[in-house]
Amino acid sequence: MTLPSTTVTTGTTTGADAPTPSTAAPGGRGERLRVLAGSPRLAFVLRRLLRAVVSLAIVLMASFFLVHLVPGDPVRAALGPTVSPEAVEALRRSLGLDLPLWQQFTNYVGGLFTGDLGVSVTSQRPVATTIAERLPTTLLLSVISFLIAALGAFPIGVATAVSARSGRRRAADLGVSGLLGILIAIPNFLLAVLLISLFSVGLQWFPPAGWGQPSQVVLPVVALAIGPLAYLARIVHVEMLRVLDEPYITTARSKRLPAQILYLRHALPNIVAASLTAGGVVLVGLVAGTVLIETVFVIPGIGSTIVSSITTKDYPLIQGVVLVYAVLVLAANLVIDLALAVLDPRSTIAEA
Repeated sequence: MTLPSTTVTTGTTTGADAPTPSTAAPGGRGERLRVLAGSPRLAFVLRRLLRAVVSLAIVLMASFFLVHLVPGDPVRAALGPTVSPEAVEALRRSLGLDLPLWQQFTNYVGGLFTGDLGVSVTSQRPVATTIAERLPTTLLLSVISFLIAALGAFPIGVATAVSARSGRRRAADLGVSGLLGILIAIPNFLLAVLLISLFSVGLQWFPPAGWGQPSQVVLPVVALAIGPLAYLARIVHVEMLRVLDEPYITTARSKRLPAQILYLRHALPNIVAASLTAGGVVLVGLVAGTVLIETVFVIPGIGSTIVSSITTKDYPLIQGVVLVYAVLVLAANLVIDLALAVLDPRSTIAEA
């Protein structure tokens, strides 16, 4: 018997029949990279990062060269007027302050890449060690104050806007608005002195200074948070009034929707972007405001550290603290920008 012949076809294709790499692997790594490279969000993030790096470089150069314009000898101020010239020169040489200014700057910048912020002239300790010990206190003070300001501002701003929109309790609305304006105008250090006079000296409810015990946290946090709370409440109030006059709110109100749905689902989401922008301003102000609050309440943070370092002309410590403050402020701004890009990408990314 003769078997029929069969033809075996292999799976190998050549020439024009072979699939191209893009056809064979749709959505491959190369295609994903091309999509990512053309993403407006990635371009926005890169622009913001570049802007932050440039700003940090400007702050670095300004803080280094400006402190050297301050008259006086930091080594002489640290050792006292009775020390011998030989001892002054030896300390200046050990700290590298006898080098030309441009060489001091290059050495300082080079040390930043290894985490070396220099050595304090006054305490003879590494600046990075001093900042690492005191930075957590400043961050804790700022974060608690910001949370209190944000959590208090939203209900106050929304409630006053809803009340003003309905036309009821007009006298109470005017009183609250006036009180918020007064609290915004009062400097935080003056408010701190008033709180100490009332609650520490007069009523003796809280200690006037110090940090570590829960009772010592109350007055500094209140003094730092009151002004930002009032400012943010005014922003929420104004934005809520604007949203309540929008046509879609009028339409929703005509459908007799419950108040919770009307305000929580339709009104509040539309004030998030503006409130977040104001919150970024508040957060930056809180970080900067810790300088005076820590000084008034004798809190061992980097705010009080920079005041004492300016008094003693401690160049390395001044430069290190200013650099840390700049990083905190730029990081806060960057986080707010990225959050706005996520919440409102069309307007934020287009305007960046």
